[in-house]
Amino acid sequence: MNVTIFSRLVFGYLTIFVLVIILSFYTIVEMGRFGEVTYTLMMNNNRMVEYTGKLTDTTLSQIRYERKFVVTKDPAFHSQFIRLKSDFDQVAEQALSLAGSAQVRRSLNSARESYAHYHSLFDEEARYLQAGTRYPQQWYKEEKERIANELIGELEKVKLYSQDHTDQEIERLYEAGTRARKIAMAMAGGFLVFSLALSFLIQRSITRPIALMKKKTREIARGNFGDDLHLSSPPEVAELAQAINFMCDKLKQLDKMKSDFFSSMSHELRNPLSTIKMGIQLLPEKMEGPFTEKQKKLLTILSEESNRVLELVNSLLDLSKMEAGMMTYHLEKKELSPLIDKAIKEMQPLAEAKKIHLSKKTTEALPVLEMDSERILQALRNLIGNAVKFTPAGGQVTLSARTTNGGTRGVSVSVTDTGPGIPEENLNSIFEKYRQVTPNGSHSVKGTGLGLALVREIITSHGGRVWAESKPGQGSTFHFVLPA
Repeated sequence: MNVTIFSRLVFGYLTIFVLVIILSFYTIVEMGRFGEVTYTLMMNNNRMVEYTGKLTDTTLSQIRYERKFVVTKDPAFHSQFIRLKSDFDQVAEQALSLAGSAQVRRSLNSARESYAHYHSLFDEEARYLQAGTRYPQQWYKEEKERIANELIGELEKVKLYSQDHTDQEIERLYEAGTRARKIAMAMAGGFLVFSLALSFLIQRSITRPIALMKKKTREIARGNFGDDLHLSSPPEVAELAQAINFMCDKLKQLDKMKSDFFSSMSHELRNPLSTIKMGIQLLPEKMEGPFTEKQKKLLTILSEESNRVLELVNSLLDLSKMEAGMMTYHLEKKELSPLIDKAIKEMQPLAEAKKIHLSKKTTEALPVLEMDSERILQALRNLIGNAVKFTPAGGQVTLSARTTNGGTRGVSVSVTDTGPGIPEENLNSIFEKYRQVTPNGSHSVKGTGLGLALVREIITSHGGRVWAESKPGQGSTFHFVLPA
């Protein structure tokens, strides 16, 4: 997905915003619906109670007018009775329109039937009274009372059924509210998880390429240009990756040009330097007459400097071959202890010249290793020479070796000195080419800056690893491990 960082962020924020709007809208709609339903239920219940009361009052009023008419035969009471009938019918129709359950409607219809029966009895009795005809007055009285009681009882049932219906609706509304609350919580949880997942994916799509580029720049800083970065998204990061790849290509070319140059120069310088060295050694034999002290001192300086330059040229040539993968290693099964003894013996004169105590510490027989003896000896010389070089007069350099059994069996070799130490931030960079670290307060030491780089190339080519441990003012220890 070739989308810019800005577009990804906008998409993520808009998605989260839309989810929040959906949840808010759902909550508002549900709350409004619950409020409306609750209001309607309460209003209908109150109105039904009001209508039931009116029907009951109308019925009781008609009973009073009916009894007064029977006693007095006054037409005014009969007219009042008839007038209230229209009020009863009107209120009954309104009550039926609000009936929320079948029980309420049945009771209202039963009340209307009883009311109609009551009116029919009264009409019959009124006709008897108006005609002056004898009739069973007691029966009509009892029958009307019975029907009136049934009518009032049905109206009471209407009130009770209406209240029960309202309670049931409120209970169902409460259950619906509970369900809606659970749905809202589930939606909120789902939206939250989705938002977190979306944020994580957007953040990872941005930070992962940046982390890869960060790793790549660290490798470049260590001189490992490696393979190109292939990052297609987002476009800004892809463009930056292409710029890094272009930079790597240029650095590879420059590094190759530099390696080729040093290799060529080393090769071209080695022969004339060897000739110069040989000439300096033969000069005393060819000269007639004794040498003066000044001449002897000059020859010594020339010999030392030619040796130093020749050593530098040899180191450059070896390192160039190792980095190009052209160094040939002659691997054989051999013991490491004789090589350690030989390296110490070769470096002993240099240590004695600086009054440094050089010693070996081994407490066990070391296993046989598959190695190139000359190259491992070169690594030992470089480590011991480096330790002697940076250790002040009267100090101590100790070489120790032991068998390692953790993980892969092998041999661990350590060279410890009592020099000024190395700052922690330089413990890795000291193995890079041309890198020398002069600790604060120590004297400046001349060197090529290639010794430790050669050690690293030799040890890693044998499948081992090399590292340093040090604290300023407490000396340094260089370790390397070779597999058995």
